[in-house]
Amino acid sequence: MRKLILLMLLMSLISCGGSDEQADIDVLPETPSVTPDPTPDPTPDPAPSSACETNTSEVNWDALMNEDCAFLAQYGLFVDPSIPTASPIAPGLPYQLSTQLFSNYASKHRFIFIPDGKSVSYDATDTFDMPVGTVLVKTFSLPFDTQVTGANNEVLIETRLLIHRAAGWTTLPYIWQDGEAKLHVAGKEIPHTLNHKGERQSFDYHVPSRAECKLCHQTSADSSRIEPIGLKAHLLNRPVVHQGSELNQLQLWQQLGLLNGLPVLTQVGKAYDIFDESAPLTARAKGYLDINCAHCHNPQGFASISGLRLGFYVDHTSFEYGICKQPPGWDGGAKGLSYDIIPGDGEHSILVYRQELNEPKDRMPPIGRSIAHTDAVALIEQWIDEMAPELGNCQH
Repeated sequence: MRKLILLMLLMSLISCGGSDEQADIDVLPETPSVTPDPTPDPTPDPAPSSACETNTSEVNWDALMNEDCAFLAQYGLFVDPSIPTASPIAPGLPYQLSTQLFSNYASKHRFIFIPDGKSVSYDATDTFDMPVGTVLVKTFSLPFDTQVTGANNEVLIETRLLIHRAAGWTTLPYIWQDGEAKLHVAGKEIPHTLNHKGERQSFDYHVPSRAECKLCHQTSADSSRIEPIGLKAHLLNRPVVHQGSELNQLQLWQQLGLLNGLPVLTQVGKAYDIFDESAPLTARAKGYLDINCAHCHNPQGFASISGLRLGFYVDHTSFEYGICKQPPGWDGGAKGLSYDIIPGDGEHSILVYRQELNEPKDRMPPIGRSIAHTDAVALIEQWIDEMAPELGNCQH
């Protein structure tokens, strides 16, 4: 009987599945399979290697003060980077001159950017003192017909920057093509044809190189420093429209906190456009010569050696202004002329003649134009014709 019971117990253990060790193995949970995540961990964007590469909806002051960007748009100066003629980004402000700088009938679109908290210091006769950080923007667009106005009648040519960095003023010329402006430090010749009062004129518009900019903007004989040209009281003293209201431009700058030291307007000099027949002829002529010629014809300018001084406040009845003065180093041209200004005789005055000539060795100004500004030539000749002959006894 005992043997029978033992046999039955042994058979029961076998039918229950074996030893405890095997049971432990069977109840271990299965290890789930792991599928790799196809999306890599996000990598932060690298920091821009240049301030020119910074994306911002504001003016890119860092780039303006420190780098020469390859494209004008990288400075963030305009709401629409492809339209440099309107809508500057704050604190940009458009400004206008009372008489024109002639550049082959090109329209000029001027803007000034002054950093917040800074301002311009007034000067009665000379260029205003502008703080570090100031940026002057001037875009040139050539018309197809000089008697028609508006963007549809013009083509964008170039935009020039004049930037007051910590080391001083610097120039950057940008040329427009296919809706963007690219830096061209070597300059360029751009062919153009326009109609002026029924006459078709073809010429090469010269975009000056960065080095050539110094010819007009230098303030010392060794070209070590440059500064702006047109930011003078008598050239800015004119009405402008701001936010739908007309007011004096200098007073506007004062109200906006951009200009300090402005006296009452009756004490401020004033130049006039050559076409403003209500203005005195002398103020029109001298204003034109000041903006087009005086930046070279002054004691520190590129033409200082000539001895001819054409600043707005130089006495125009004096030898210094060219009355019966013979220019050094010029042969008189085909007409064999001898004196810069012969009172009462504009036709035989070199000042008029060299504005008519277009050959590089003869024309004045030497750069900035390829064709003559016939309206201005006629005005300057009329002005000299009306000078009293007794101002000078020129032998001719």
